Amino acid sequence: MPRQALPRLEFWYEFASTYSYLSAMRIETLARDCQLEIVWRPFLLGPIFKKLGWPTSPFNLYPSKGSYMRRDLERLCEAYGLPFTLPVPFPQQSLLAARIAHAGRNQPWIGAFTRAVFVAEFGQGLDISDEGLMADLLLETGAPAKDMLDAAQTRETKIGLRAAVCDAENRGIFGAPSFVVETGDLFWGDDRLEAALEAAAKEAS
Repeated sequence: MPRQALPRLEFWYEFASTYSYLSAMRIETLARDCQLEIVWRPFLLGPIFKKLGWPTSPFNLYPSKGSYMRRDLERLCEAYGLPFTLPVPFPQQSLLAARIAHAGRNQPWIGAFTRAVFVAEFGQGLDISDEGLMADLLLETGAPAKDMLDAAQTRETKIGLRAAVCDAENRGIFGAPSFVVETGDLFWGDDRLEAALEAAAKEAS
């Protein structure tokens, strides 16, 4: 008898997003407890922000919002037992990491790679646009580093990531992290992760 497929929850994340870091570090464990499958959807917020007239993160455009975010992340990371260092510059250039993750989004190592990138960036303050760092993280998470770095530069991957941004816009996604259940309902923000998991599990019951 074939194994019944688990209900799915789409996890839309941007590597330059501080709150995506929090969700990425928790989502696989929580989803496993709920018997859900995570669909990893890396994308870029920059093109969406530009259409809103924002040349950079709103945390930079509005200093009080940025100050709050930093303190909020310090508190939350302490509560979750996660390291936190805001990298300089912020936001980081996330294009290379996003292309790698898009190319490997269906691979068994995608969760480990995603977490490794976020820890390097927001735990250690490292530059995630560095190809050498990406190669090291790929190897550490059991991925074929050279093949994935090559795949990140292919026309197929570049077009695919641009299509992912368009897909995000069409679904009404305006920030990260965002979570989409199978009915299309959207949940935004790390503080809505548990609610999204609950909704996805309820749909399957």
